[in-house]
Amino acid sequence: MTNVPADGKWSRLLSLSVHELRTPISVVAGYLRMLLKDPSGALDERYRRMLEEAEKSCGRLAALVAEMSDLSALEGGTAALKTAPVDIRALLPEAIAALPPLPDRTVSIELTTGTGPAVIQGDAARLQSAITSVIHALRRELVTSDNLLINERFAPYEGRAASWIAIGDGENIQALSTTDAKDLNTFDEWRGGCGLSLPVARQVIDRHRGAIWSPSNGAKAAAVIVLPH
Repeated sequence: MTNVPADGKWSRLLSLSVHELRTPISVVAGYLRMLLKDPSGALDERYRRMLEEAEKSCGRLAALVAEMSDLSALEGGTAALKTAPVDIRALLPEAIAALPPLPDRTVSIELTTGTGPAVIQGDAARLQSAITSVIHALRRELVTSDNLLINERFAPYEGRAASWIAIGDGENIQALSTTDAKDLNTFDEWRGGCGLSLPVARQVIDRHRGAIWSPSNGAKAAAVIVLPH
């Protein structure tokens, strides 16, 4: 699927959707919390579990609305980025540590870093969140292994020094760690089960003059992030 265009109508649609969705979600969540906190004990265990699941679903909807708001601001150019020196090699372990648990299995993460400069000017918090979102999405897609590899290296990008972060399984990581941008494909950021975290991540990477690609063989559990220094 191609990227949704970053035009004014798209940003306005996101902003309007956030406004229209936020209030009813808050109202429904509020009533659910009231029922769950009812001191009379009128709820039996079966209905309590149903209400708890409904409350969790409201939480997921609220998180999606927050992502919509963030994406609208990024698309519209109104999201502020705090610029400071960021050591990518120090940021990667933090991004890995922030990964949420997978509900059905365990996938280990193996990080390898290179040599040479690895400091960029950027927003550390936003970059960490973006990289975490990408790793989490690829980890969910991984079916060939229970081990996801991350390889960071220093290499030029469009005439500038840059940090290249390859993410994939053992079959793809070697090719991704040596390939050139011209041999890569557009990253599919529109995936089920990820909310809008990947479109937000791509916007953050774009705002740092970087890029994200997928391997030419179409593997969904692999990607390359490039961040210029």
